[in-house]
Amino acid sequence: MHTRTLGHNGPRVSALGLGCMGMSDFYSRSGDDNSAVATLDRALELGVTLFDTADMYGPYSNEQLLGRWLKGRREQVFIASKFGIVRTEDPHARGVNGRPDYVRQSLEGSLQRLGVERIDLYYQHRVDPNVPVEETFGALAELVREGKLGHLGICEARASTIERAHATHPLAAVQSEYSLWSREPEQDGVLATCRRLGIAFVPYSPLGRGFLSGRFHSPEDFAADDYRRHSPRFQGENFTRNLALVEQVEALAAARGVSAAQLALAWVLGQGDDIVPIPGTTRVENLEANLGALAIQLSAAERGQLDAIFPVTGAAAGERYGVEAMRTLDR
Repeated sequence: MHTRTLGHNGPRVSALGLGCMGMSDFYSRSGDDNSAVATLDRALELGVTLFDTADMYGPYSNEQLLGRWLKGRREQVFIASKFGIVRTEDPHARGVNGRPDYVRQSLEGSLQRLGVERIDLYYQHRVDPNVPVEETFGALAELVREGKLGHLGICEARASTIERAHATHPLAAVQSEYSLWSREPEQDGVLATCRRLGIAFVPYSPLGRGFLSGRFHSPEDFAADDYRRHSPRFQGENFTRNLALVEQVEALAAARGVSAAQLALAWVLGQGDDIVPIPGTTRVENLEANLGALAIQLSAAERGQLDAIFPVTGAAAGERYGVEAMRTLDR
């Protein structure tokens, strides 16, 4: 397994992590954890060490799933979790809380659900506009000193917020959406800031919520309770326009003799050794295929073709979240 470092002199983790959100929430599930556990087992067997969760996945049930699975495996696993998004009764609405008292309350809950004494990497999931980031990270720094946290991170933050958080306590990682069709971190200064400060960048949804894999050809391919049915990029004309982009990726992948998902992941991995993507899946076969991307080196010509299909700005049709979720992004 290839490894990469989270930050300057930070911990070494597998070059591809495993995003665990979909095992418990958002993409529909039968309620049977057998497939998820089999995927977790196989990931560890193949050398994956970075496993990513959050208290709001479920909510809570994803951490509980990982907590059950972690028993007897703790020393082999680098666990990342998050706090700060508050679920509401409206499935499309979110609250955000970065108050110091809530930081401690959230961590204690996560430690209990995961069955661990320390979380290796703890992210602020969304920036609270009503709480200075220095206050939030001051509270997190205290928890690091207490030995309950190993490293700190922040999600979906603008460059200036990253700098302020990092000045309060060094960050190991910044997590934001990043893929062929979501290249905002290249244009808004986030990637450049991470590199200047020596912070690793962890892309979530590096396969565009699965769309770049070429598995979906109609909105009806999503389960009735799959949140993508309500996401702008997967609706109406946006879906049709975005599908045309994916078909071009499939053609390039076929010419190379790899899958569209592998090609898309290889592009993300090739953006820098400081990038550690966390594609999610609940299926062993998808996990194994994703890890195959580590062996793919794209040529300059292939990268040029992909950049032509997916320019830095304006490639995908539609916002990446609905209106309420977009409001929680620090932009």
